[in-house]
Amino acid sequence: YLSTKYALALDEIETKIGVQHHHAHIASCMVDNEIEGEVIGVALDGLGFGTDGRLWGGEFFVADFLTAERVAHLDYIPLPGGAKAIREPWRMTAMYLQRAVGDDFLNLHLPSVQNMDRRAWATLRRMAAIGINSPETSSMGRLFDAVSGLLGLRGVVNYEGQAAIELEALADRDGDQSYEFELGAKESTIKAENVIRRAVEDLLDGVPPAIVSGKFHLGVARLIGSLALRLRDKRRLNRVALSGGVFQNMLLLEMTCQLLKQDGFEVFTHARVPPNDGGISLGQAAVANARIASGRI
Repeated sequence: YLSTKYALALDEIETKIGVQHHHAHIASCMVDNEIEGEVIGVALDGLGFGTDGRLWGGEFFVADFLTAERVAHLDYIPLPGGAKAIREPWRMTAMYLQRAVGDDFLNLHLPSVQNMDRRAWATLRRMAAIGINSPETSSMGRLFDAVSGLLGLRGVVNYEGQAAIELEALADRDGDQSYEFELGAKESTIKAENVIRRAVEDLLDGVPPAIVSGKFHLGVARLIGSLALRLRDKRRLNRVALSGGVFQNMLLLEMTCQLLKQDGFEVFTHARVPPNDGGISLGQAAVANARIASGRI
């Protein structure tokens, strides 16, 4: 990222402290709520550089101000065309459909699929297969984009977050059914293929898009709740901090908080600083301060 390159190039500053993007999100929420000690940190956003060189965004941590242990994350998927996939959500729709259904997804009788540019997809498919301008991402924000594109809401956006905003606006709020995510090996990888397959089946069966959107939102909230329960059992933690731009989605935030509180969790959300990247610098400063105070710097 340019900001990191800029900071590293400042020779006049002797000591530089790097703070991982999503750790800063969780730290920001902790500062906002004036809490210390370990929490279960859930950081969901569009993109942030990860410690493995990939683009993170669907992250679960056990974290405090000093450290953030990544304990689970959304499975990696190519971001075809890099930043252009953010402006054209149909690309993520196609990538998730290919992973969930296979290359035959192009035969699905869905408007969002029939309206896809086949020639463009053929090029993107080859790019993703050989890793050309297709960085891998675990972004929950990009999964929201994919579902929005699948429902035919937004194949191309005019501003960042538009696809997810329209998906939230469409969602039925009264349903109690949801799509279920699956966990991979060691329960650390979250797989979305089943969610996409069930959404496709519903659409083919004539289920209204509003219901599909509602089931998706509730599925994400239940995923957060189930992982929090697992971590509470394993790590004896009962505090959950929610951060990242995805939690600007008030429907998801309300669903998630309700489920967590029903299970007895103490839940922390943002109030004085925003959950999106507007709060990152506060979290970075808090982490850096903790490392200096501990003598690690």
